[in-house]
Amino acid sequence: MIRATRIAVLAVAAAGALAGLAGGAVVYFGWYDVSATSPHTMAVHYLMDTAMARSVKARAAEVQAPDLNGEARIQNGARLYRTHCVQCHGAPGIAPQPYALGLNPAPAALVATARTRPAAEIFWITQQGIKMTGMPAWQYRLTDDQIWDVVAFLRVLPLLSPADYRDRDDGLPPAEPTPVAPGSLRIGDAAAGKKALQQYLCVTCHAIPGVTGAWNHVGPSLAGMADRPYIAGVMVNTPENLQRWLREPGAVKAGTAMPDVGVSEQDARDIAQFLNTLSDDHR
Repeated sequence: MIRATRIAVLAVAAAGALAGLAGGAVVYFGWYDVSATSPHTMAVHYLMDTAMARSVKARAAEVQAPDLNGEARIQNGARLYRTHCVQCHGAPGIAPQPYALGLNPAPAALVATARTRPAAEIFWITQQGIKMTGMPAWQYRLTDDQIWDVVAFLRVLPLLSPADYRDRDDGLPPAEPTPVAPGSLRIGDAAAGKKALQQYLCVTCHAIPGVTGAWNHVGPSLAGMADRPYIAGVMVNTPENLQRWLREPGAVKAGTAMPDVGVSEQDARDIAQFLNTLSDDHR
């Protein structure tokens, strides 16, 4: 019995090793087609959909939805949807923009989303985003209340005909960013700043210790940032100055290649707190 079990374990281990070698060969020799014009196989689509559904269900279980029936909330959700969502997801009678048509996997049509997902799951997906898709984490660009407004609008979207959607959309002013209430800002959080560095695409230009991202860096490494005497060579390196640099690089140094990516005041605090942990001792 023990011998048979040992043989079975070795067989499974050998099969796993062979599968790993085969997968490595597919990647190393370029046999896997990464082009967006080559769709995923049905098996890959099923695996991704199942993984997403189970992950979202587990993580959204504790989310409590507020009252989503107010017309003001639905109306603001419609404005936000038109400003931020319709470009990729479309709407009744409205096609996505050309750049969204080539995404792989394709952005979901949200007309029936509220019929298939609870409000808490829609909120979580919108707030957190979905990796390996084009869906961003909107928590860095919208408040929780605004995200719930979008959820409220998505609940009525399945009831709208193309004419209804156009009637509701006509004359709506653009959605305006919600100002941060006085006293709602907290002290910087290094863990939150580490996440925010990815969300503002800092890792596409800079090598940042402890933060994974693209390797084609065009800006300086941020290793040892806490020990540098100056920021961008023009401003004393203090937490307050670092936050200003993150939010207004062009105002700090004219002609800088560092773009203004709309970092919020809270996210600037968090990012500065994380960067101030990057001392020369931790390179």
